[in-house]
Amino acid sequence: MGTLSGHLDLGKSRLETLALLVLGLINGRTVNLSHVASQISGTASIPSSYRRLQRFFQHVRLDRDWQAAIVIKWLGIKPPWILCLDRTNWKIGRRDVNILTLAVVTRRVRIPLMWTLLSSAGCSTRDERIDLMRRYLTIFGAGSISWLLADREFIGHSWMEFLLENNIIFAIRLKESAIVRLQDGHTYHLGSLLRTRRKAKQILAQPGRFDTMTDRFGWPLTFIAKRLPDGEFLILATNGPAAAALGIYRKRWQIECLFGDSKTRGLNIEDTRITDPDKLATLLVLVTLAMAWAHVTAIAAQAGAAIKRRAHGYRHKSWFRTGFDHLRNWILYKPDKAAHTWTKTWPNRRYKPKTLRVV
Repeated sequence: MGTLSGHLDLGKSRLETLALLVLGLINGRTVNLSHVASQISGTASIPSSYRRLQRFFQHVRLDRDWQAAIVIKWLGIKPPWILCLDRTNWKIGRRDVNILTLAVVTRRVRIPLMWTLLSSAGCSTRDERIDLMRRYLTIFGAGSISWLLADREFIGHSWMEFLLENNIIFAIRLKESAIVRLQDGHTYHLGSLLRTRRKAKQILAQPGRFDTMTDRFGWPLTFIAKRLPDGEFLILATNGPAAAALGIYRKRWQIECLFGDSKTRGLNIEDTRITDPDKLATLLVLVTLAMAWAHVTAIAAQAGAAIKRRAHGYRHKSWFRTGFDHLRNWILYKPDKAAHTWTKTWPNRRYKPKTLRVV
């Protein structure tokens, strides 16, 4: 709580509740407030603790971008970074929860930085993606991005033109049905270009642009493809080095692992019954802090050593799960070590969250 007081302009009671929420999320392995309330020690009854947590979400709003610079500094991640853009979604009754997430991934760390709560089920719009990236650029700048990776739903000529205008290097997967114009001036379906390429190791690399893009960018993209072991083609559009794009794109899977960390492998975010967008945004900030704490704990627990691999070549546990398991143990039995990882490298940045007044 003492660390938080240097970064959040909240009263003592609210700060204490925020700290209890983060601890409860980790120890209870759930974001469900009734379960989190059972993790709070003291003389107060569980129903009383539950009402206390409800009041926090009723009256406090944590800004959705406040934690971005903090977790980067806390984890000690140096730019430029590989960013991944994707959605995660689930249902609460008949209500859709659909979150567009921008995450930073490294060899060991995968952590959400920013997100947008979409108003409906399905894909994000061009404007929602651009707004999310503009928020990122306002804080970190384009120079902090080494690659932006995204799957097949994140396409569109105006979206890619925005990335080109802001000098963001990207590798975005395409469908075989995409229509492109190559440097020879002809228009093609990507599927027709790939139809004659049957060998698994054969790679297509052609400069061009989408047929709907304006010609002011010239031929800014390279369309590169490779047949995967299951017979499907991996097709990318990139404005970066084509030879590196296919290898870099493999890191996009890290954001899928991140969603698993926030769900069944970690904090079970789908357990929440919160549907109000502002309250849910506050919960996502707390989840991000808990995940960052787990990663910092893994760094401390491993002391720089790599996690051992099993006979099949995969690591025994992920970096997140290693830190998460140690952190839960330390909170219960070695609270000084847990507190040290929490306070060690927090940057100096003070933020005043919105506190709603009761009329």
